[in-house]
Amino acid sequence: MKEIMRTVTQKGQVTIPLEIRNLLGLKIRDKVIFKIDNDNIRLTSAKYTLETAYGAVKPLHNVKDFKKLKQIAIEEHVEKVIKEMGK
Repeated sequence: MKEIMRTVTQKGQVTIPLEIRNLLGLKIRDKVIFKIDNDNIRLTSAKYTLETAYGAVKPLHNVKDFKKLKQIAIEEHVEKVIKEMGK
C-alpha cells in the first residue's frame, strides 16, 4: 500500500496530491466525498451534484412565476417539519 503524507493547514485544508487527483479524475471546482466507515475514510469524486445535473432533464412545462414556486416549496417544507415535530 502506498502512503502519501500531507500537512493540515490552520483552516483544516489539505492539498490533494496530483497523483490522487489524476486517479479520481478531479478537475478544478470538482466536488469530493469523504466516505466514513468506522475508522476507515475513503475519498471519492462526486460526479453528480446539483450543479452538474442542471439542465440534464427538460422540464415538463416552463415555470414563469419563480416567486410563487418558491412560496409553494417553503409552505410544503413547513408542513413537513411540523408533521415531523409532532411525532
